Amino acid sequence: MIRSHKAVFLDRDGVINRERGAHTWRSEDFEILPDVAGAIADLQQRGYLCMVISNQSGIGLGLYAHAEVEALHRYLHHHLHQQGTRLDAIYYCPHHPSGGRCLCRKPGSLLFERAIARYGVDPARSIMVGDRDRDLEAARTVGVRGILVTANSSLRSALNSAGIL
Repeated sequence: MIRSHKAVFLDRDGVINRERGAHTWRSEDFEILPDVAGAIADLQQRGYLCMVISNQSGIGLGLYAHAEVEALHRYLHHHLHQQGTRLDAIYYCPHHPSGGRCLCRKPGSLLFERAIARYGVDPARSIMVGDRDRDLEAARTVGVRGILVTANSSLRSALNSAGIL
């Protein structure tokens, strides 16, 4: 497969929605940060695919189920659709490190590898925006440039500072 698409991979908690310092799985706790929809729309206008890569270890801890995470993601898709934009994909790891090492939990790179293969993404033309070193470590493993941001900061500002927007 020819890898011709460029992509921006986004961590979820702290980049797309407010990081609360606790697991987020209920809609009443899921606060989408103010400029996310506009930043995603601008990225897509510049030809980027936009995908989420997220650790959701609360599933592995038994705090919540896949269905609750998927309901939040449907809410996120609906919110973005109302703003005239969308995500191309959401990938998440349900495992907790106490269950042993898995390949999909960041800093593992399996979710990136799946997205790259599925969408024909060129890692050298792609970016990961995350609020933790493990986000960037996972991206670096597959050749994607990382941008470390402060949790709950402006996505648009981070992308402007990095020369993406």
